[in-house]
Amino acid sequence: MFEDDLDRYWKTIVDTIRDGIMVVDTAGSIVSVNRALETITGYTHQELVGQKCSILNCSIFNLAREKSGEHWCLLFKTGAMDMHRCTIMRKKGTYVQVLKNASPLHDSKGKVIGAVETITDITEIVEKNKQIAEFRRQLRSEDAFQGLIGASTPMQQVFCLIENAARSDAPVIILGESGTGKELVAGAIHQLGERKKGPFVKVNCAALTESLLESELFGHVKGAYTGAYKDRAGRFEMAQGGDVFLDEIGDLPLSTQVKLLRVLEEKVIERVGDSKPRPTDVRVISATSRKLPSLVEKGAFRKDLYFRINVIPIQLPPLRERVEDIPLLAESFFRKLRLKYGKSIEGISNITMEVLMKYLWPGNVRELKSAFEYAFVTCQERLIQPHHLPPDILKEERSIRDVKVVAPTKQEIRKRQLIDALARAKGNQSVAAEILGVSRVTVWNRMKRLGIKYTRQIESNK
Repeated sequence: MFEDDLDRYWKTIVDTIRDGIMVVDTAGSIVSVNRALETITGYTHQELVGQKCSILNCSIFNLAREKSGEHWCLLFKTGAMDMHRCTIMRKKGTYVQVLKNASPLHDSKGKVIGAVETITDITEIVEKNKQIAEFRRQLRSEDAFQGLIGASTPMQQVFCLIENAARSDAPVIILGESGTGKELVAGAIHQLGERKKGPFVKVNCAALTESLLESELFGHVKGAYTGAYKDRAGRFEMAQGGDVFLDEIGDLPLSTQVKLLRVLEEKVIERVGDSKPRPTDVRVISATSRKLPSLVEKGAFRKDLYFRINVIPIQLPPLRERVEDIPLLAESFFRKLRLKYGKSIEGISNITMEVLMKYLWPGNVRELKSAFEYAFVTCQERLIQPHHLPPDILKEERSIRDVKVVAPTKQEIRKRQLIDALARAKGNQSVAAEILGVSRVTVWNRMKRLGIKYTRQIESNK
């Protein structure tokens, strides 16, 4: 390609570059820009050429005019600028995060005649970094425990039980209303236990018919029934060396209960259509929202199986009994959904939080999460307001407490939590630290910061 052809096509070449390019003279006037810079700034070529480059209001713009009039911009004195992160202002007055490179231009005699700048829009990168930082904050949250959130005394007791249950290999049963987080508790026990390297296999006992459930749990051999074209391992065999989670165990048919009892007592299973016992090394974690003692009385659940699975019971409190956790849960759901949907909602209004804390939440934490999913679809404002919540929450005024509830701050919640732990530990900071799952130094620092004074009670053996 000849030199005159190169000059003719140079503008086309520059306009194909995705980074913005701007050429200025020594007086700071814009001489030329490419299409990418027009896209980034919102200005047209005609609106920029002839204007001072200060029109972009760059955050690192450094005017360094000397008395002699030389060095209008510091760039012409110091030389090139490499990979400087800054913001520039668009035509509409909004700002955009950019990465800037700049270099002086010299004529054939070496005299500075201007400068060229390349500007890269890094808005998407900045947003990704913000999301990563938000995820890290989620992971570091002091009020979270293996995905469970709660600073209330009932939840702290649950967290303590989970840790103790994880150290044992005995059967665990998780009790609680629908939506309280029973599956999360089961997962936490598995992750904290010695079997965490093994499988964690889940079975919803209420989702399968009686005929399919036995095969699903214990497997079958070829020809055991119509459709059994080959041997198949059941969930207990799949969970070998790990934990099996039997959700809604209260819905287990009596015929299957008998076989499950044998698994728990003899540590063997038999596939459907086979009489060969197969050894199994599995810890059983079960859960139910039903009242098992009532089912035992009615003959719908075997008493011997009930006692066998009820070795380590963990009772999850309903959300209405841990109202102080609602702001923490609401904030957590809000942050996660804002990341998920990328909407520019800034927060939850105070009156909305008051409505959330007054409502009785028959669906518990699951219902609260669903309420925020709904709110993120309906909200087009800066803050989530009560009218953005599902109609059922606003409609059920009779189910809402008459007492005015003020949402406690995180600091107030942590103060209550620390005072409660110190009371249980009789002032012993080391014991309080174990209850809270933090170090003794952290307890001491929090006491100092929150102004808590607690004298240790020493028991005498008189």
